[in-house]
Amino acid sequence: METLGGLLALLCVFLAGAQTQNQKEKMFSDCPVDLFFVLDTSESVALRQKPPNFYIDQITEFTNQFINELKEMRHRCDRTLTWNSGALHYSDEVKLVRELSDMRTDREALKADIKAISYIGKGTYTDCAIKAGLGQLLIGGSHYHDNKYIVVVTDGHPLTGYKEPCGGVQEAANEARQHGVKVFAVAVTPDQQETRLSVIATSPAYRQNFTATAAIATKMDTIRTIIDMITNETKDTCCSFDCNAPGGVKGPKGDLGAKGETGRPGMPGEKGDVGNMGSLGDPGPVGYSGMKGDRGGRGDKGDRGHKGYKGEKGHGGNDGIDGRKGEDGFAGLAGCKGSPGSDGLQGDSGPKGDSGPYGLKGGKGDSGKDGEEGRAGNYGPLGPQGKPGPRGNDGDKGERGDDGPPGLSGNGGERGQVGEKGEQGSRGNRGPRGDLGEPGPRGEQGREGSTGGNGVPGESGKPGSSGYRGDEGAPGPEGPKGPRGIKGAPGDRGQIGGRGEDGAPGNGTAGCPGFQGYPGSRGDSGEPGGKGTPGPKGDDGDGGDPGRDNDKPGPTGSKGAKGHRGPEGNPGPSGPPGPPGTDECEILDIIMKLCSCCECKCAAMDLAFIVDSSESIGATNFALAKDFIITVIDRLTKDQQLKFASNDSGLSVVQYSGPKAQEVVRLGAAGLIAFKEKVRQMDWLAEATYTGEALDYALTNTLSLMTHDNKVVIVLTDGRSNIIRDRVPLNVLCGKDIRVGGLGVKDYSGREPNQEQLGELVCKSDTKPGFSFVLDNFAELLDDSFLQNLTSSICQDKKCPDYKCPITFSESADILVMMDSSASVGQKNFDTTKTFVNRLAERFLSAERKSGATVKMGVGQYSRSSSMEQAPTSNLTMLTYKTEQAAFQNDGTDVLEAMEFAVKSFRGRGDASGGKKKLVLFSDGRSQRVTTLLMEKRVRQVADAGVEVFVIAVGSQVNEVNLRTLVSKGRQHDISYAQRHLFRVADYASLLRGVFHQTVSRRVSIP
Repeated sequence: METLGGLLALLCVFLAGAQTQNQKEKMFSDCPVDLFFVLDTSESVALRQKPPNFYIDQITEFTNQFINELKEMRHRCDRTLTWNSGALHYSDEVKLVRELSDMRTDREALKADIKAISYIGKGTYTDCAIKAGLGQLLIGGSHYHDNKYIVVVTDGHPLTGYKEPCGGVQEAANEARQHGVKVFAVAVTPDQQETRLSVIATSPAYRQNFTATAAIATKMDTIRTIIDMITNETKDTCCSFDCNAPGGVKGPKGDLGAKGETGRPGMPGEKGDVGNMGSLGDPGPVGYSGMKGDRGGRGDKGDRGHKGYKGEKGHGGNDGIDGRKGEDGFAGLAGCKGSPGSDGLQGDSGPKGDSGPYGLKGGKGDSGKDGEEGRAGNYGPLGPQGKPGPRGNDGDKGERGDDGPPGLSGNGGERGQVGEKGEQGSRGNRGPRGDLGEPGPRGEQGREGSTGGNGVPGESGKPGSSGYRGDEGAPGPEGPKGPRGIKGAPGDRGQIGGRGEDGAPGNGTAGCPGFQGYPGSRGDSGEPGGKGTPGPKGDDGDGGDPGRDNDKPGPTGSKGAKGHRGPEGNPGPSGPPGPPGTDECEILDIIMKLCSCCECKCAAMDLAFIVDSSESIGATNFALAKDFIITVIDRLTKDQQLKFASNDSGLSVVQYSGPKAQEVVRLGAAGLIAFKEKVRQMDWLAEATYTGEALDYALTNTLSLMTHDNKVVIVLTDGRSNIIRDRVPLNVLCGKDIRVGGLGVKDYSGREPNQEQLGELVCKSDTKPGFSFVLDNFAELLDDSFLQNLTSSICQDKKCPDYKCPITFSESADILVMMDSSASVGQKNFDTTKTFVNRLAERFLSAERKSGATVKMGVGQYSRSSSMEQAPTSNLTMLTYKTEQAAFQNDGTDVLEAMEFAVKSFRGRGDASGGKKKLVLFSDGRSQRVTTLLMEKRVRQVADAGVEVFVIAVGSQVNEVNLRTLVSKGRQHDISYAQRHLFRVADYASLLRGVFHQTVSRRVSIP
């Protein structure tokens, strides 16, 4: 029994060993190939044809057909080629579909995952996708590094003007080539960017016009060609065997090795979250001026020009023939009473009156001011000669005197001794070549050499170049002494020596002073002087002797001059009062309404364009968008007479696409022409569509720098912002006092712009509501009628001629405005009153003042009771703020209490200002607890307190008797005074129309 158990155990061990051996043999016989698919599902592919999934479905179908053709194949070396495959798809992010999987077990799972792909539809980051696929191949799959392949299916879009975040497709292809991974480039459709696809392929053989969405036969040709190329290339790798001896006993642990080399850069990680906004970088250096471009070709004929402006007035025509006299018409109706005439102009000054009698002798005047410092007097005579001063210190050593004349020639010296031998001179220049020498003696006969083979006679060589000069030989023996040479020329002057030591001090004495010079010759005579001014009047002469008496009368004299003006007569009786004339401000209001030449023009503004530069726009449409920007600027300059300059209307352009993909161009000191050139040079970004982020970028980098009150932003987009990934809301410009215009253009697939996004963009509920246009294509941006509508929408804020009626205060004044806050007025009309009062405040506190005059204004309100919102002040900011903060009382009406409150308020301030006190009262004459007697009594109290009352009556439902009493100053017969102090308007809205606030402020300012 034990023997049987032992046999069974041996049998089990044998079978297990055989099974393990079979598995090893099977693993050795497999030669796996790794094939990874990189599929483009970006916006340029998805929107190429309707519906958006059209090409995406064909790409997934092509990939699944490719996976079906990945079949095992046995090489002639008895090794089986097997397949591992995986896939990813990408746009501006990379999504892994499935890691590398064995096609013998996971083929159907991979096909199902590929079929479930949903396109992303944004930017195209092909470089990032290739590197991600390369990472999948390197971390998994086959251990044969030469058996790894990538198939990239893309449209090669875009070609230029694109920011590639992972280094570019060229770098991605080079990195794959360094790792031994081969990359095939397959086009989505035949009409793709061939240059771009050739860069993606790691070899020209891996391109070959492969297409993924062509006819069935073409697609199968592409699949079979790629599989055949892989099969042939892997044959050498699969059929190469290495002889590996069985491993021995494990050896001892070795020493610690040296530090290894730095590894290659790792694969790019997953896309991180959006980082914080970076700080604004320093301005870059000024670019170099580019070369002048070639002259462009002749342009096409332009569109028909705009309708011309109205021509000048024509010349007068010839006098026509007199017509026949018409029949007498019916008598016209009596005309309406004319408007009161304006006050006449001041008359010319009358003739100078006669001299009046001398006045009384004036009192002693005030002591005069101290006189100014007198002019300097003439120089006095010279003083007596002073005593000689003490001896001065020794002077500095004098400079060396000039060289004296040459001395006489000395006697001849003795003959000098023979000098020592001088140093050897430098080697002279090489002399000319000598004549050919005689031939030297014949040399000895050389040894006989071995016989060489007969060589082929060579061509005569060119004469060789001269050899290098040989080394100098040793110097020869010294020759005999030659005769004495002639005297050499004097050498160059040596350098000046250093300053010598100071000599001993001299013992001379101070010299005697020199004698006085001789007088100079007489100068030339000066030119004759001008005529002198007349001298002072001489004294009166003595009286003459009396003449002799003459009784004869003299001749009759001429008629005397006109006598003095007589005394004025008694004043005549007063005439009836005339009607009040039209105020100057009202005349200006009439001029503004009737003047046909006073045209309102587009107000100065800051204009910004925010242009969509995403992938769905396309390069051609982006070029049209740039032309559109320049055309709008030209239209505004010509038709609306706007001046765009750094110190006038501002300009800026922001183009945007995906996250952190924005570019701004601003109008600077270089001028409008340079700005337009920068706009033309903008490159298409071709990424995703992040409109909210672009608006926020523009708000921070451009719109916050605007200085004008009139701010307009034009947003040009296809209305397809990715609001899921772009977390910035589209209404980021709302509530910023900016008028936003949205231009939505259909994309190249014909999809309408998102109306909801466009409506949110233009801020319809703002105080400055925006506007929007929807166009079928980008070419309509340059249509004449559309441009007219757009420029009209941009120029909604007009600048009209400013007719102002200036006011002047000749003396100090305290002005109190009492607003009616009763229930009959209403909240809305009360708010209108506050706006009107602020306009009055601006006029009063900014008016011209004569010297020493001060103007202060206060604001109060009344209903059943009265309250002071701001006491009289000259601080316009504080007054405006307090007026805006005034709360509506919504109660009864008590005019008498309001007038009493005003008088007490003026008394509380005292008379320190010494100026006028004026009350501007809003009232329709209706009040509670009022009678005619009470009203007259209160009006006299106000007049006695020195307060001048002005009344503003709004509407037609008024109490005329009470109104006349309020402005009568207690004198019912003074109609002219009452008319000057009463203002009427039809409704509260009329308070803010025209120049009514100027009319009120003008009359109140008159003393």
